[in-house]
Amino acid sequence: MPERFMRGIEAVNGIVWGPMGLGLLFGTGLLLTVRTGGFQLRRWGYWMRHTLGAILTDRSVTAHTAREEQAISQFQSLCTALASTIGTGNLVGVATAILSGGAGAVFWMWVMALLGRRKDPAGGWRGGPMYYLRDGLGGKPGRVLAVLFAAFCALASFGIGNLSQLNSIAGNLQAAFGVPEAVTGAVLAAVSAVILLGGLKRVAAVAERLVPAMALLYIVGALTVVGVHITAVPAALAAIVKGAFGLRAAGGGMVGYGLSRAVTWGFKRGAFSNEAGLGSSVMVHAASNVKEPVQQGMWGIFEVFADTMVVCTLTALVVLTSGFVDL
Repeated sequence: MPERFMRGIEAVNGIVWGPMGLGLLFGTGLLLTVRTGGFQLRRWGYWMRHTLGAILTDRSVTAHTAREEQAISQFQSLCTALASTIGTGNLVGVATAILSGGAGAVFWMWVMALLGRRKDPAGGWRGGPMYYLRDGLGGKPGRVLAVLFAAFCALASFGIGNLSQLNSIAGNLQAAFGVPEAVTGAVLAAVSAVILLGGLKRVAAVAERLVPAMALLYIVGALTVVGVHITAVPAALAAIVKGAFGLRAAGGGMVGYGLSRAVTWGFKRGAFSNEAGLGSSVMVHAASNVKEPVQQGMWGIFEVFADTMVVCTLTALVVLTSGFVDL
């Protein structure tokens, strides 16, 4: 690949995942939090009752739509979104953030998570940044930006989703069980093709069955590891708080450098793991069969909470309490 092209990619990456891009994501989350009166924090019990609590009490949450309809159930939309977010960003990504930014990166990952429209044309629900840009900005600039976002999102789905997930799975299976990476790649490609070629309905149906079991299995496994090392939890939490503000670094310059890396890696992991602000998971939520968009917004809040505050935190505690990282 030409060196000039690589430099261009690195320059764009420095903007998108640098202070400017991360600052915009954080600033937008902070602004919306203020404008909504801190709803996700102040009304925690309310949105939990209308999401996790409603699964067992409200049949409409899990009710499937007719075969000919394009919409999927509220629970299916949640599982489909979580199928994309619970993965590399939570497991490999959190470990990478801790190694690169220190334990304090976990704190800023929490902050990013805490601060983290739908359209009905032609009879089917659709949504996402493409529609925000086209209808919100309006005119030619809005249409151009909408097309650019859709094109870049399609390209990014290979790199930030499929390829990174596949690389992690193949690498781990090869290291742990000696399974050739090519075999893992071929099997996963075949299975993915069977699911994806069935459209959103099939994707949602598979996610509805696999994601709850996957998440539960991981949470139980992580809690088991943390339970074995329960005496190390206080030290791990202390390391997270101290590292978040560079308190473990010596000297003014080191404090600033440590704080900068903790904030940067924490924000990166927070945004990448739960996709809040990236605009991808909202496309799945927009396909839900709810009549009121605000109701589906509750599931969006729950998704970020489950993904980052629960799964990512457990991953961080597993890494920090197991002794593989020097606290």
